[in-house]
Amino acid sequence: MALNYLWVAFFLIAFVVGLVRLIFFGDMEVFPEMMNATFDSAKTGFEISLGLTGALTLWMGLMRIGEKGGMINVMSRLIGPFFSRLFPELPKNHPAYGSMMMNIAANMLGLDNAATPVGLKAMQELQSTNKSKDTASNAQIMFLVLNTSGLTIIPISVMAIRATEGASNPSDIFLPILLATFFSTIVGIIAVSIVQRINLLDKVILAYLGGFTALIGGFIYYLNTLSKEEVNTVSLLGANLLLFLVIVTFILMALRKKVNVYDAFIDGAKDGFKIAVKIIPFLVAILVAVAVFRTSGTMDFLLDGFRLAADLIGVDARFVDALPTAFMKPLSGGAARGMMVEAIHTHGVDSFAGRMASTIQGSTDTTFYVLAVYFGSVGIKKTRHALSCGLIADFAGIVASILLAYLFFG
Repeated sequence: MALNYLWVAFFLIAFVVGLVRLIFFGDMEVFPEMMNATFDSAKTGFEISLGLTGALTLWMGLMRIGEKGGMINVMSRLIGPFFSRLFPELPKNHPAYGSMMMNIAANMLGLDNAATPVGLKAMQELQSTNKSKDTASNAQIMFLVLNTSGLTIIPISVMAIRATEGASNPSDIFLPILLATFFSTIVGIIAVSIVQRINLLDKVILAYLGGFTALIGGFIYYLNTLSKEEVNTVSLLGANLLLFLVIVTFILMALRKKVNVYDAFIDGAKDGFKIAVKIIPFLVAILVAVAVFRTSGTMDFLLDGFRLAADLIGVDARFVDALPTAFMKPLSGGAARGMMVEAIHTHGVDSFAGRMASTIQGSTDTTFYVLAVYFGSVGIKKTRHALSCGLIADFAGIVASILLAYLFFG
């Protein structure tokens, strides 16, 4: 519903601004330019979707190998002790644990198709322990915020779009996104834990959170000791080495389980092709709306306001060009993707703004969409603190994305 209002608003606001430019400023070109923008952006959306086919086919095939090889089960076992502390009200050995861990593991690997079904199953299993069926339980809220914070190891869709747009190295945003999603997840967990009075000083929780935080903090400290050129070299080498290591690990695990690796790849690749075709109408719809909004001058007016404010307080204002992606991210994944593509087309795929927008796009999930789908599936009407904690995690991820973009690409 939010996306419906947002899409309509883009057109109506653009129309009003266009009329103002025509009537009061005598701009005879504004409406021809807006109509031309609709055709150009529709063509762009179609071309991007088709271009995504190869990259998505490749990565969905590789992900299916990992899935068949048991990578999700391995990750589930690794985070099991941590989960048992985050859901103190959930009985031990409850079926929801397995579904939740598989959902989080699938999300971390970018397996959206596998993540959503098991996520909905987990929400239904959590509902079985919920005493007030129309009100979100503590466990359901923690699970939802873990989803919206969007911890991602392999940002498949972002890398695929960057590859389609001709990026010199599509995976250069791999490490920044990994770090940004880490911060959004940590902040989301802390926010929910404070509200629900979960003991964050528990030895297991401290071991997991402290260990990961120390690792990430040490890595960022190391990067700060390097020059910009060295940071770029290290991040490119590290990202591509880790990605190739993941691929080799998936293949070896699949071989160990006597999986037909080639057939598994083809099976997953078919899903990649279907996804690429499926997103055509969604991408065209949002790109057309964004193009009209920008061509009318409304987008530039808003961004100029933020840019002026940044200049007044003495802050580097280059981040403003990526803000549209940040504004859309909590509301709609499709709209945020459209804004990211718009930033790439306007400033360049390897520009600072293009890379920052890509990092923001991969930093969190879409809070309003996840909340609507997951809670709606079990009839939850009273969401309590789920939305506020989810938005706090989103904010942390976006701020981290901006700062990390300056660190890696600034």
